[in-house]
Amino acid sequence: MEVSVISTEMIKPSPSLAIPHLKPFKISLLDQFIPTFYSPFILFYPIKNGARDHYFKKNAQISTHLKTSLSETLSSFYPFSGRINDNLFIDKYEEGVPFVETRVKSDLFDFLKDPQLELLNQFLPSSSCQPYCLHYQTNTPLLAIQLNMFDCGGIALGFSCSHKIIDGRTASAFLNSWSWAANPTGSKKSSIVPDKLMEASSRFPPLGQPLSQIVSPLAGKLLFDDGNYITRRFVFDAKAITTLRAEAKGDGIENPSRIEALSCFIWKSCTTAARLRSASCIWPSSSSSIAAHAVNIRQRTKPRFSKYSTGNLWWAATAAYEMADDDHMGLGDLVALTREAYSNINADYLNAFQLGGDESGVEAAAAISNIFVRNPKLVLELMPMMKPQVFWFTSWLKFGFHEVDFGWGKPIWVGVCGKVGPRFGNLTILKEINHERNGGIEAWVNLDENLMAIVENDPQFLTFATPNPSILMP
Repeated sequence: MEVSVISTEMIKPSPSLAIPHLKPFKISLLDQFIPTFYSPFILFYPIKNGARDHYFKKNAQISTHLKTSLSETLSSFYPFSGRINDNLFIDKYEEGVPFVETRVKSDLFDFLKDPQLELLNQFLPSSSCQPYCLHYQTNTPLLAIQLNMFDCGGIALGFSCSHKIIDGRTASAFLNSWSWAANPTGSKKSSIVPDKLMEASSRFPPLGQPLSQIVSPLAGKLLFDDGNYITRRFVFDAKAITTLRAEAKGDGIENPSRIEALSCFIWKSCTTAARLRSASCIWPSSSSSIAAHAVNIRQRTKPRFSKYSTGNLWWAATAAYEMADDDHMGLGDLVALTREAYSNINADYLNAFQLGGDESGVEAAAAISNIFVRNPKLVLELMPMMKPQVFWFTSWLKFGFHEVDFGWGKPIWVGVCGKVGPRFGNLTILKEINHERNGGIEAWVNLDENLMAIVENDPQFLTFATPNPSILMP
């Protein structure tokens, strides 16, 4: 499959926005903790000839329409057009968002019939925005977009979103606002542009220097690790999910959710692999296994945040157990641990870190950060020795990516990426299969290659998981 770049352009907020008069956009305390890396996703649209010809006669018209509506949307989401400064604020809104256009000499349905994950990165903006790689430059864009046009008329719209300011819910708000601005048909829905763009930084005020320069490398050590990480896509159909929920319920858990049952099944499979791997090593690794779930906190604070508030409004719910107990831990036991971890991310816990909440929370955060100010090199060197096996989980099931309609229908599939950076971590992304199938879930699993070799050949795991099936399966 040949992907050729046709053009690259910087899209800026529409002229109606008085950029020179905009103040710097303060990022929040939670944003400061996030290292600079890009989360990718790709929307695939088949675009039937009839629908395409009705709205756009030429590829150039599609491109122009998307860029014009993107510029209009950036007038509301203007921070996405800027650059991070000193891990404190965003400015330089005139820099813009890279918009790359390519031609793909292939048929979209041929790719979807037999998806080769290693090819997915070709649909993503490559210039300084490689997915899940640590970036240390301060002038990198916060958002980059690539419009890929297949010979058959299909489209793959690739996004690289800087997690420094764009979490999943923020990306969802932006996408829906852009698609509503671009969609030339039907009734206009009310925009879901954040009504309080700086709400996060006003309630989670950022740390000043020098702490602002310390906390991001710390988080980078927690999220990224040395190793050779690889990506696999597994599909769990509705029957498999139902069976896993029944197994968890049989262990005494009432009404386990799909995400609870599946994430804990994957957690146990990965822990078993880590235990087997550790047993074969001369120097065994940590004996603890931790599942860290990204939890949307917008509706967990008091008062609640706007549903579409901008920034990293999430926190990690962590559950742990000793790998030596792996044989005795049932699925229900792990779901119970996970539920308890979620319940701890409550209003009392979160309000302690907010302006106007319990000041001891802010003081505690500063005290922890001060440890790294006094001797950051020593602490960062010791972290790999202290760190247990951590498996991150995030759910995209309610982000609405499969509902994004620019005027030619909803995407037939949403892909992630085929290759992450050489230094990454153990991360599982759970998402819908597509907008027409209910009950099944795709799991995009990133693991160190040694662990993946065990998991993807585990008969118990493969009883429920189908490795990378066709997108076009009935």
